[in-house]
Amino acid sequence: MTRKPIKQEDPLGCGVACVAFVTGVSYKTAKSKYFKTVNSAKTTGYICKDLVKALSLSGKKYSYNYIKYKRRFQNNTIAFIKRSKRYPAGHYLAKSKFGWMDPWINFNIKDPNPKLAISGFRKRLPGRPIYVIFPTQVRVSSKT
Repeated sequence: MTRKPIKQEDPLGCGVACVAFVTGVSYKTAKSKYFKTVNSAKTTGYICKDLVKALSLSGKKYSYNYIKYKRRFQNNTIAFIKRSKRYPAGHYLAKSKFGWMDPWINFNIKDPNPKLAISGFRKRLPGRPIYVIFPTQVRVSSKT
């Protein structure tokens, strides 16, 4: 079964699209079920803590960390790339076995209209990741 990339439908909805991709639901479902402040995708965007909370509401256990150095990422990890000229607000992408799911792969700073957004997979991140949102395992005690 191949998962299709999820297109972001709001100017700052890349985090919502990544949560939708990881949880296997549509963008609209993720936005309405897992994000309390749905208008943030239009105005301010979301921080890592918001995505961890949304993933928790979906039944998944995730944490996040600031990262300084290059590292390998496991599937279903979400990375936030640093703000830059190309991505003035930064950008979230989700790792899968097909590469990095980019919810707005054709982003153009000169015409940032989410109605023109196309999602797809990339081999590499389009910028330097500074935060990683990763699945955490629930540890089971071996004590009897």
